Amino acid sequence: MNYYLAVDIGASSGRHIRGCLDNGRLILKEIHRFPNDMTKRGDTLCWDTDALIAEANTGLQKCAALGTPPHSAGIDTWGVDFVLTDRDGSLLGDSVAYRDSRTDGMDIEVERLVPYDEHFARTGIQKQPFNTVYQLMALKLKSPGLLERADSLLLIPDYLHYRIYGGKRSEYTHASTTGLVSALTRDWDWDIIERLGFPRGIFQPVVHGLTPSHDTASAFMAVPAKGDGSVYISSGTWSLLGVVSDTPILSEAARKAGFSNEGGYGGTYRFLKNIMGLWMIQSVRREMKDSPSYAVLENMARDSDYDGLVDVNDAAFFAPESMTRAIELKCVEAGYPRPDGAADIVRCVYSSLARAYADSIKELEALTGKRYTSIHIIGGGSQDDILNKLTAQAAGLPVYAGPAEGTALGNIVSQMLRSGELPGIQAAHEAIRNSFTIKEVLP
Repeated sequence: MNYYLAVDIGASSGRHIRGCLDNGRLILKEIHRFPNDMTKRGDTLCWDTDALIAEANTGLQKCAALGTPPHSAGIDTWGVDFVLTDRDGSLLGDSVAYRDSRTDGMDIEVERLVPYDEHFARTGIQKQPFNTVYQLMALKLKSPGLLERADSLLLIPDYLHYRIYGGKRSEYTHASTTGLVSALTRDWDWDIIERLGFPRGIFQPVVHGLTPSHDTASAFMAVPAKGDGSVYISSGTWSLLGVVSDTPILSEAARKAGFSNEGGYGGTYRFLKNIMGLWMIQSVRREMKDSPSYAVLENMARDSDYDGLVDVNDAAFFAPESMTRAIELKCVEAGYPRPDGAADIVRCVYSSLARAYADSIKELEALTGKRYTSIHIIGGGSQDDILNKLTAQAAGLPVYAGPAEGTALGNIVSQMLRSGELPGIQAAHEAIRNSFTIKEVLP
């Protein structure tokens, strides 16, 4: 029996999940889990890449110690963040996290050189203040010496792969999130890179056909939907809502609606919208005494009849000093009563997320010309029963929730497809349906 290992690292935690195929059923086992938090270095929010490398190696060693060394292993992480290295592979500067404020105003600087309507038409990427292109512009303007000394730019999973296995590359699904890859050629857009004044030599070859190293690309592979009538939501710290498309959608309407065309499995595109997600709930929970469990938070929300809503994509919720305070202020600004306690705050977040999902599905239907008949939620957020119910009610569509380990599962399935143990993506989806419980939640 072959074993496959997913090294799945999110913006709040990481895990090593071992998978195998046994009589047509996928069997998963958690081997190792560890925290991953942004840390302050001076005034800058950073990732501890040395700790991530150490944890990745620890998980590999645990897998071997169990007598099940993996046939192959794949690393996936969140998008857009990167490191710079010198010729010897040593880090130059910090691994700055996407929530750091260094990108404030960088969209304006980029648009002076490449107008955003052109930028989107070429890369198909939703404008987000933390995109790699804006991080690089911040480096160019604020720390030009680092770019001048750099030999390589490596996105986070590519850097981890380099440190553990060797070899420098840019895996396509991850590179596609940078805002610097052509949606049509699926390679670096050298014209944009040169117009922005970024050193061409630091960019590594874009490689296709590997295990998707972007977590959402892996997660979308694990959606066991039948046909194309489902909207996908990969629900975690961020909520990524969209569909799989054979071609990019680069229309002006798509740009204005804030949708993205990111790389997917087998040359497909993930046409999706990036929505704030459970980051708001996670932040509120950290601010509460004793950090109650998520089950407790769900019960609190059920007990509240607060009907206020906020725009979950408001920049005020990106990295506030107090998420609770930010929600209170935005509720009042929107004309709602001030939330009365934590239960009202949590209820407001869940209701607002559900409304954001429903509104985005309507936009998606207008952009694709298709009518969607269900919503399939995967990832950790698929276990959130009240959010699933509120989403079904807001959208007027049935919700199918699960599997919870969507990203790791997609990572493992992609490895099985590469090895030939699974003959194709439809066989993979059939194995997922046969192996995991999918909850149906009606409107």
